Amino acid sequence: MNLGDELKQELILKGASLVGYSDLVNILDASRNGYDFGISIAIALDPKIISDIGNGPTEKYYDECHRTDKLLDELAVFTAKWLEDSGYKAFSQTINNVIEDEKTWRTPLPHKTFATQSGIGWIGKCAMLVTEEFGSAIRFTSVLTNAKLKVGKSITESKCSNCMNCFEACPGNAVKGINWNVNTDRDEFFNPFDCRKAARERALKIGINATLCGMCIFVCPWTKKYLKK
Repeated sequence: MNLGDELKQELILKGASLVGYSDLVNILDASRNGYDFGISIAIALDPKIISDIGNGPTEKYYDECHRTDKLLDELAVFTAKWLEDSGYKAFSQTINNVIEDEKTWRTPLPHKTFATQSGIGWIGKCAMLVTEEFGSAIRFTSVLTNAKLKVGKSITESKCSNCMNCFEACPGNAVKGINWNVNTDRDEFFNPFDCRKAARERALKIGINATLCGMCIFVCPWTKKYLKK
């Protein structure tokens, strides 16, 4: 069993739903801190909870997001230590280690870049990561490393085709209806400010002071396939 397979097995046993490896050498060095390889770790959200957010976010959905975020941080820290114990260098992109620019709502090296580069999924019209296995009902994290891992085939274009479900359902009109590809800047197809404004308003209606919506996840056909399973 090679290094990547062994690590993936460990992560799946600890609760990961998907694990992918990516070659990041074409990414600007300043954002990857000199590391050449990336690890994407995803956890699927509870399908029963996602099935109940069609009319708006719920407290259970809020709790589920926090549960998965906590577990993702634990898995990222575990991965970095596991690699270090194996003689490599690694950096876990945990919530505390990744700073989001509040003016642009961007991070230096997004988790979604690791995911698309590793072949886990693509970016939907709503700027959410979409996977064939779980639709967009997932949350994910990433780890940088110098360990030479066997990488997946990167995904460079959207598989959303002519679907406009998230465009039509978005309460903030943040989705522009344009398909993503690897050369498309986020702002060309999605407005994060309109999304956050609407999400906060929807969350406040149930007494939660957070950015929480989930409508694009709920209406995604790929998510629907996951829920039917």
